[in-house]
Amino acid sequence: MKKRDLLIGFSTGVAAGFLIREVAHRIEPTKPAELVLHGIKQSFKAEGPIDGSWIYMKTEPFNRQAVSTDVYRGGISRVREGEIEQFEFFADARTGTVVDLIKL
Repeated sequence: MKKRDLLIGFSTGVAAGFLIREVAHRIEPTKPAELVLHGIKQSFKAEGPIDGSWIYMKTEPFNRQAVSTDVYRGGISRVREGEIEQFEFFADARTGTVVDLIKL
């Protein structure tokens, strides 16, 4: 095998890998779960300090009426006026927008 053939094969593989990755990100562009949680925490911090938070790292389907989307599920707790408030949220995996917020 000539060095030229090896170099052409390697270059083709790298280019194909890069192209496949780019196409995959354009088809299903989801935000990282940590970034979604950070945005939601910033919204809650505007009203006061947060005691704790969590987010499930995998998306799950969410159906409401005729709308279906993939969401991240998570929760936030805070102390307000001496009482612990806990919330569970569902955030759109593509935009990070909260689609449902439940006070527990």
